[in-house]
Amino acid sequence: MKNFRLPDGCNLVYTDEGEGPPLLMLHGWSQSAAMFHHQIADLRRSYRVIAPDLRGHGLSDKPAHGYRMEALAADVNSLLDHLKLAKTAALGWSMGASVLWSFADIFGLSRFERLVFVDEPACVVQLPGMTPEDITDAGAIFDLAGLQGLIGGLLGPDSAAVRKQFVDGMLSPDADAAMRGYVLEENLKMPATAAAALLLNHATQDWRDLIPRLDRPALVIGGHVSHVNPQSQRWIANRLPNARLEIISAKDRGSHFPFLENPSLFNSLLRDFLGN
Repeated sequence: MKNFRLPDGCNLVYTDEGEGPPLLMLHGWSQSAAMFHHQIADLRRSYRVIAPDLRGHGLSDKPAHGYRMEALAADVNSLLDHLKLAKTAALGWSMGASVLWSFADIFGLSRFERLVFVDEPACVVQLPGMTPEDITDAGAIFDLAGLQGLIGGLLGPDSAAVRKQFVDGMLSPDADAAMRGYVLEENLKMPATAAAALLLNHATQDWRDLIPRLDRPALVIGGHVSHVNPQSQRWIANRLPNARLEIISAKDRGSHFPFLENPSLFNSLLRDFLGN
């Protein structure tokens, strides 16, 4: 693990392993780069794999500020500057995809050669004016009251239990206790106040206008047993100018965590798309 101090003083911990074409991997909300340990161990034989713990997550500092998509995108840009990476492939899982979308919105796509988006809705919350079709296509998981209730639970006395229930619902129904415990342990490393602030900002972003402008070759991965509706992943792939779509079956453990539940298949999809 390596360390990099961001311009605001926040210490960012990141993995930088392997040799070959660079691959940036961004984790989801209240998780960490540890989620990608199977990918790092395998892909570092062919790629230079860079995977930060975003601010507030994992082993990185937990400051009292900066829990917004644009701040996380700026942190990633600072890290790429630090590493002197002009070009990289990039993967964003769950909220990590939104960080990439925010990065593209602010800084453009000149640094990215290929993009992988794993199981992230174009808009997490049902916004006023959305039709039922819009809600399905966007992959909106919550209505506003449901989001408010979840954030209240994160900030309440039963926060750990709320987080356990939330992440349990993202894994395959028969996922074992060890995997569930591992995911929850990483989730709880983010302070509840930071997790709540970031979830509110993350969930209320609407990227539907941005997605058709992402003109890099892209791979979109969803799952048939994910809490994210696979139709939302089809919608994203259909709107991207140059995209492949892979919806992982229930038999192949296509949950919100396919890289943990079926790393062999997931890594094969990445290698095939990245071409090395």
